[in-house]
Amino acid sequence: MPKILIRLIVIAMLLITSQACENEVQRPQVMVCPFETDGIYHENSKSEEYQALLDVYVKRGIPGVALLVKDNSGFYVGASGMADIKNGIPMQPCHISKIASVTKFMLGISVLRLQEKGILSLDDPVSKYISGDKLNKISNGNEPLTIRNLMNHTAGLYEVIKDQDFYLQVLNNPSKHWSSDDLLKYVYHKNAAFDFRPADTAGYSNTNYLLLSMVIESATGMPHSATLHAEVIDPLGLGDTYYFWHDALPEKGIAQGYYDLYNNGELENLSQWNTGSGNGYGGVYSTVWDMYKFIDALFVQKTLLSQESLDEMLVFHPDIESRKLLGVSCFKDFIDIGDPSKDYAWGHRGRDLSYSADLFYFPEHETTMALIVNYGTDGDSPLRPVFNEMRDKIAKLIVR
Repeated sequence: MPKILIRLIVIAMLLITSQACENEVQRPQVMVCPFETDGIYHENSKSEEYQALLDVYVKRGIPGVALLVKDNSGFYVGASGMADIKNGIPMQPCHISKIASVTKFMLGISVLRLQEKGILSLDDPVSKYISGDKLNKISNGNEPLTIRNLMNHTAGLYEVIKDQDFYLQVLNNPSKHWSSDDLLKYVYHKNAAFDFRPADTAGYSNTNYLLLSMVIESATGMPHSATLHAEVIDPLGLGDTYYFWHDALPEKGIAQGYYDLYNNGELENLSQWNTGSGNGYGGVYSTVWDMYKFIDALFVQKTLLSQESLDEMLVFHPDIESRKLLGVSCFKDFIDIGDPSKDYAWGHRGRDLSYSADLFYFPEHETTMALIVNYGTDGDSPLRPVFNEMRDKIAKLIVR
């Protein structure tokens, strides 16, 4: 996040401290959590090492963290730190948290399932589904964009969530429910991120999935939230997974989200702040267990997609961006933590203003990792490198 935005946020916080946000993200309670009492969830041969690692990074400032690792020796499901600092509620594996851009992973699988049903094709032009009066106002919108270009981030679209005017509106109304049209006005007539050259240029942009949500609605004739439920959430029985703001969040069990707003080591509760949730690129709230069920169905049980669709998803662009490769709604990550021929993972990162998540499957090690942290690492702060170091150490322990 640019420094100017941080300064704007500080100013806005001073202006709105007397204003009450709509209390949509309820404070958590201590849960009756079977992952803490059932020994089956601690049979992993590295369970003690995973727990010790989490405890170390909580001591270094991470407010709360939940982690699930499943390999051939069994499960580790644990947590450390606080789900609610003010009320002294410890973080538990059963607590629900915002998983940010892991939403894109789930939505992308929904689109691939729509393709398998013949409802759309990844090679369809975006103009088939989104009107010219909108695309004509988007840089690169008149290029031969396809659904695939949106899903693998080769469209070069301007990044909506880095727009300063958009952030000013977030500051003015932190809990606003944004629509696609609300967001598009911050994309219109802005310079493209890069020239449209899909074969040799890729770059991550949340705007791609804003447009993808619109494509889904045009192709299906129903809200994209309904498609996400019909294709992923409901078939898998993800009972602790919600797509905010389309779904009402539960009245308890939501971990609070924090950020070091002033870069002074003090964590501010920004749970209510909404950076466009519910528009394709973010907004899913979940648990490490539901995240596991999703990625296990995708890569291990292989009940979500055909092998042909899996193969299509796992085509990665050669451009390396932030230590990862971009595929079709999927990353090839951890490519530099060890032997790149075997110590990589497929999945997606989630980074938001006050929450972070990782969901990955290490195919050569037959291991799943689901990680939730109630701290925002989208913006630059002293805790972001601490978080990145923690996730790398978890991955290195997995591949050891």
